[in-house]
Amino acid sequence: MWTFGRRAGLLLPLSTVRGRSGQLATYADAAEVARWLASAGCTLWQHLPLSEISPGQDSPYAASSSNALEPVYVDLAAVEDAGAPEPAEREVLERDADFSRVDFEAVRQVKRRVLERAWTRFRDREVRTGSERARAFERFRAEHAAWLEDWALYRALHDRRQASWRSWEPELRERAPGALEAARAELRDVLDGLEYVQWLADEQWRSARKACNQIGVKVIGDLPFMVAEDSSDVWSLQRFFRFDATVGVPPDAYSAEGQDWGLPVPRWDEMRAAGDPWLHQRADRAAELFDAMRVDHVVGLYRTFVRPVDKSPPCFVPGEEGAQREQGERILGLLGEKAEVLAEDLGVVPPFVRRSLAEKGLPGTKVLRWEDDAGVFRDPAQFPRISLAVCGTHDTEALAVWWESLRDHERAAQLRLPRLRALAERPFAENRRFDPAVHEAMMEMLYGSASDAVLVPINDALGWRDRLNTPGTVGPHNWTFRIPWRLDELWTAEEPVALARRLLDLARRHGRITT
Repeated sequence: MWTFGRRAGLLLPLSTVRGRSGQLATYADAAEVARWLASAGCTLWQHLPLSEISPGQDSPYAASSSNALEPVYVDLAAVEDAGAPEPAEREVLERDADFSRVDFEAVRQVKRRVLERAWTRFRDREVRTGSERARAFERFRAEHAAWLEDWALYRALHDRRQASWRSWEPELRERAPGALEAARAELRDVLDGLEYVQWLADEQWRSARKACNQIGVKVIGDLPFMVAEDSSDVWSLQRFFRFDATVGVPPDAYSAEGQDWGLPVPRWDEMRAAGDPWLHQRADRAAELFDAMRVDHVVGLYRTFVRPVDKSPPCFVPGEEGAQREQGERILGLLGEKAEVLAEDLGVVPPFVRRSLAEKGLPGTKVLRWEDDAGVFRDPAQFPRISLAVCGTHDTEALAVWWESLRDHERAAQLRLPRLRALAERPFAENRRFDPAVHEAMMEMLYGSASDAVLVPINDALGWRDRLNTPGTVGPHNWTFRIPWRLDELWTAEEPVALARRLLDLARRHGRITT
């Protein structure tokens, strides 16, 4: 049940923010970002997944674990054991600060080397003397042993072999106890170092989240529907996944053949019989890190579209609506035990799923540009109160690009919406451009929606044409977008100052300022 009340916020991935030096922002920078958000009347801060990204990847959805945090955001200056980066490493970080986009791999490699040296100092100075910091580290390890130990071993073995666990030696692939014990003994110092970095990341992020809450900003995380086959989760819990089929989505208006996501198929029944350890683990970790979670592809929790590897006909699991509803509601109830849940119910979603979400008081997602029925757009003032209204997502083109790509009859249909009718008084050709008047009207319509929660992607809030990700493509144009201002410049540069003023005014006029 949504309990946050009427609020507004931004989708502002940490990767898009620059720290005070202009470099990639860190967990420790989150409190200052939250202060700026609060000044803009934004008391919701939506993130993309902060899970540790698989080697060689930039996508936050390509995670090696659903529990481990991404070390690239660790603030080196806040790590007691970390000395200054060496000159060549400092040069890499300074060079990245000059780029318009994030060079994740370069920054990640520098931070990894610095943190490896920090672990050596911590081990020699703290662990060997049994200091209070060493005891705090041990408490973290004990509290998170259910996922931490297997994740560290997976990462160490993966780094050595540079290949998916499916191609490892049979003893390690199939997790023979003797082989695992021998690997842990051989790699003990490496495992300890990996776990040490997770401790640092965890402490920095949880401290930042606490500061955000004290400022009045609620932090929304992102819970991907599934993890990759080559992940510590699947390697550790193989009995809960099928490898003779993959997860996808059925044919729709955008894909005549449907989509094959290449993800392993969860064995929901086996998970349930075992007490749902994986789901409980994910839910507990998300609640530790966030105030609410966006549950990606929520329809897949009700019914998973399974595509057999042998090309036999795909099907939904479970197959019957009654079983689908019971399963989805059970899983969402489990996920929502300790944190608020926002449902991403986009794409091909059967009516019973949205009825189920409404009956359970779980907010579904309303994307302004997609809320139409046979060419008639739905007035956002009529959206359900318990819902999340957005003008775009991390996967859509910018609002400006979308508006200017509309066909004339589609734009005319938009201009019939109450909040946009004033634009219809202008010459029609004038409305083909996404000028400030169009931008302002779209923001008014979004903030004026009946939805309790409103979120705006940062690129759309600015009215820019950049996009965060282009689905179906791979390359440095995805996930690397960043705003040009340093953290301190959010308070002084003309554009972010003006943006904060506009958003605050919108929040006040539409009752989205909470106490």
